[in-house]
Amino acid sequence: MRRLFGLAAAAVLALSLAACGSDATTSAGPSGDATASQAAPLKVGVSPVPHAQILKYVADNLAAKAGLKLDIVEFSDYVQPNVQLQEGQLDANYFQHQPYLTDFLKSKGGEELTFVQAVHLEPLGLYSKKVTAVSALADGAKVAVPNDATNLGRALKLLQDNGLITLKEGVGTDATERDVAQNPKNLTFEPLEAAQLPRSLEDVDAAVINGNYALEAGLKPAGDALVLEKAEGNPYANGLVVRKGQEGDARLKKLAELLAGPEVKKYIQDTYQGSVISSTP
Repeated sequence: MRRLFGLAAAAVLALSLAACGSDATTSAGPSGDATASQAAPLKVGVSPVPHAQILKYVADNLAAKAGLKLDIVEFSDYVQPNVQLQEGQLDANYFQHQPYLTDFLKSKGGEELTFVQAVHLEPLGLYSKKVTAVSALADGAKVAVPNDATNLGRALKLLQDNGLITLKEGVGTDATERDVAQNPKNLTFEPLEAAQLPRSLEDVDAAVINGNYALEAGLKPAGDALVLEKAEGNPYANGLVVRKGQEGDARLKKLAELLAGPEVKKYIQDTYQGSVISSTP
């Protein structure tokens, strides 16, 4: 009996030690919770241009010195990067501005996400293959605009700022086509998914295109846009987003610091020549 009790005790001890050993080496992966290994790579969802390019610069030139490893995952749409972050498949994403995030959470729900660091602005622009100046748009011209709520309001404001339409007073960034109070050129609007806007240039008279999709299509916003958003006071800076409660993760803090640092600011200035504007003062 003594021998049996001894064997049982030894087995329990062995299991306990194995469990302790497992706890010491287990990483929570992309969940980013308190047990996650600080040596684990950060999995970050991005749009291909310019976000992936900027993050690759960080990965190749700055991350190792800061003790970071980055796993960059590219997305072609504006929905999945947030969905996969909410589901824990990503540690962070970098593709959106605060107004879009606010609208996404309001309309889609799910786990709360937090905007933690502004990085750059992609000025929204009006482009055309039919005319070379805003004044040349004909009566009844067809203008394609983004169909998501925040970028639609942003597009209409750009048109208003350049004298093409007048919006109802007080509508702000929530404006839709129904809020157009004056339309001297009788413009018609064609809302499209943002990624489709560059391709629409063959079929419409002009299109308001998000900066990242303009760059992907080979357009140079600083030179090709008929009109371009102003950077001063612009609320649409793109930045790093994490799940609420994960802001204290040391790896995410380091990444936010690098993205807001002088090296990234210089890279943005040198690479995009005003088509993408750093948010770092």
